[in-house]
Amino acid sequence: MKVLQRYFTSEIVRSVLFTLAAFLALFAFFDLMNELPSVGRGGYKLQHAFFFVVLGLPGYAYELMPIAALIGTIYTLSQFAARSEFTIMRVSSMSTMMTARILVKIGLLFVVATVLIGEFVSPKSAEFAEKVKLEAKGSSISQKFKTGLWSKDVIRTGGTSGDIVGSRFINIGEIRPDGRLIGVKLYEFDRNLHMTALILAGHADYKGQHTWNMEDVVQTDFVNGTSTEDITSSIATKKFPNKELVSEITPEILSVLFADPDHMSAYNLWSYSQHLAENNQHTERYDIAFWKKLVYPLSVFVMMALALPFAYLHFRTGGVSLKIFTGIMIGVSFQLVNTLFSHLGLLNTWPPFFTAALPSTIFLLIAIGALWKIERN
Repeated sequence: MKVLQRYFTSEIVRSVLFTLAAFLALFAFFDLMNELPSVGRGGYKLQHAFFFVVLGLPGYAYELMPIAALIGTIYTLSQFAARSEFTIMRVSSMSTMMTARILVKIGLLFVVATVLIGEFVSPKSAEFAEKVKLEAKGSSISQKFKTGLWSKDVIRTGGTSGDIVGSRFINIGEIRPDGRLIGVKLYEFDRNLHMTALILAGHADYKGQHTWNMEDVVQTDFVNGTSTEDITSSIATKKFPNKELVSEITPEILSVLFADPDHMSAYNLWSYSQHLAENNQHTERYDIAFWKKLVYPLSVFVMMALALPFAYLHFRTGGVSLKIFTGIMIGVSFQLVNTLFSHLGLLNTWPPFFTAALPSTIFLLIAIGALWKIERN
């Protein structure tokens, strides 16, 4: 059994890595063609385009790993069948269940690799790629918004751990690639939604521990926001060269506002969803993305289960190439169904876990049905 495990592992891993490399090369070519029209704008040069494309490959590796596992496993098992190796293995008392256990152990390697890429490599590389592109073009993140970037925060006593005493709306005119905020406006309200303060800052830098250092600050306090008898007496304006702001808004949360939820780590999705929930905002989109992030690596097992029946199929014509083409169609169908259910779940407010797990469950049932039919025959 150990000899078969090593043989299956070496052959399948080699096939999967080759398939993944072929897909990455194809997508890198398309991305490079898409970036070429931007070359020459500002300081964006050809080397920046190449660097941007390379930094985007981990994201593709995460998305394509289940499909690569499917096609690589189909190719390997089809080769075994074509060379009659699989027939000899079956005659030597290797059952379908034993083969499935071998594939599960191999699939575990790809699951771990998918998790590591999706949690640590892909989010960082995508964020760094955007920074490189923005710095090269000499632009900022929030230039795409006419009124800047808006976010909501809560005001607590004692920093970020006390009771909620009010709310705060934050408007940021510009976010530099280095994380500096330019043109910051804070609108603070009490629990009764009476405006208590308007704070304007030239720029702000993050110092860690949920603390921002604002400079060139002008703070207008509304001492008695409900009074209409003497408006001037209820307003006090102060100027500060610098002032600290304690807020639950961090650079990580701000980066989430510009990132595709499908390309974020599960931790960032969870923390941002918690932030939205505390501010009474909708979290469905990020909840679905969070559960997809947890369920998606397990789809490698589903894809390898779908590949197992191909070892028992014998086509008169086409052979391995026909099986691989069928595998590609299955992989594409899985991606389409996965994306479709994400949108349907968001529109119909389905439970996030149900939305994320249903596509993999459907394809797993198809794989079990195919194996059951093969066992019967």
